[in-house]
This record gives sequence, C-alpha cells and structure tokens, in this order.
Amino acid sequence: MKGYTKPFLTVILILIADQVLKFWVKLNMSLGQEFKLIGDRVMIHFTENNGMAFGMEFGGEAGKLALTLFRIAAVCAIGYGVVYMVKKKYHRGLILNVSLIFAGAMGNIIDSSFYGLIFSESSFYEPAVLFPPDGGYAGLFHGKVVDMFYFPILQGIYPTWFPFWGGQEFIFFRPVFNIADSAISIGVILILIFQKKYFKEEKKEEIYPHSEVIEE
Repeated sequence: MKGYTKPFLTVILILIADQVLKFWVKLNMSLGQEFKLIGDRVMIHFTENNGMAFGMEFGGEAGKLALTLFRIAAVCAIGYGVVYMVKKKYHRGLILNVSLIFAGAMGNIIDSSFYGLIFSESSFYEPAVLFPPDGGYAGLFHGKVVDMFYFPILQGIYPTWFPFWGGQEFIFFRPVFNIADSAISIGVILILIFQKKYFKEEKKEEIYPHSEVIEE
C-alpha cells in the first residue's frame, strides 16, 4: 500500500477542495456574480456549463449525456492506469500527474452526474438551494459543471484593420474554469514537459557470450 499513499492523498485533496469551493459558489452566489480578488485580472465569477472543460459546449442534451458517460469510462480507464503504474513502479512524478488528471476528471463528473439531482436551478437573481423540496433541476447525468476562476489578464480592442475581429473586444484569458480543470491541465502540461524523464527507457547492459579459441 506504500506506493498508493501519495496518489490517493492527491486525489482526495483535489476532490475535497474542488467540491467544497463548488458547493460554496453554488449556495452563495447567483449566476454571473463575481468577486474581484486582484483588481480586474483575477476574479471569482460564477458560471455553469453543460459541456467540456473551460466552458465549452457539446451537442445539447444528447451530447451532454454522451459526454458524461464518456467521462465515466475515461475515468475508469485512468484509475486503472494509476493502479497499474503503481504496481509496475513507474516514475513517481508520472503517477502523481496522472493522479491529478484522474482527480480533475472525477471532480467534473460529480457535477455533471449528481448536481442536477441535489441542487435547485441557479439563476441570475439568487443562489441555488441544496436538496430543494421540489427536487433538483435535472436528472442523473444531466447536471451542469460549476466554474468560477476568471483571469482576464489582457483586455483591449482589436484594431479595425484586424481580420474577422476588427473593432471587437479582446480578452486573454477568457475561459472560466474550476479546480478540477486546473488539475487536469497541470497534470497534462507536466507530463508533456517531463515526458523524456518519465518515459526514458532504461538501458540494459548487453551481455555477449565469451568465445574461447583453443589452440592446439
């Protein structure tokens, strides 16, 4: 069990932090409400999405169900991968980074699978209610993912001569995301950065049979 301790703690801590913050936002903020943490560059901005990470959408209700089921299958595969890597004693950094991805995927699956059952619909006027008397706002696997981190680091207006977007507002970084999204992104980025270290094949010494020449 020794090799499982750090991956397990990583997953548990990410899930707790992700869900505690999402519950707080859902129960204390209305849609679109925001708190400025560092001026206009770092904010808590409450939004929800029906689709993928960073607020992207995917194919309506049918697409939503398909995406959630795909996430569940993917998480099962990633979880199996973590167990396999621990057993085979893969690089510890790789195991922890895959654990980050696993925890992030799990965090968003909890939202999309169960939030529709346990919360009332969030609105632009008031926060949601946990376990509302009339039931939740959606069925199993049709919940919305809660996002809150918004970092519009650069803002401005595209020049009028700029193709397609001339005269429109420019914002970088526009997506709103959550702790689960961050865990997935960090895990993927670190794997890409350190892939040579993680996947380096150990060189085995080649053993050649010694031949002896017997002279008569």
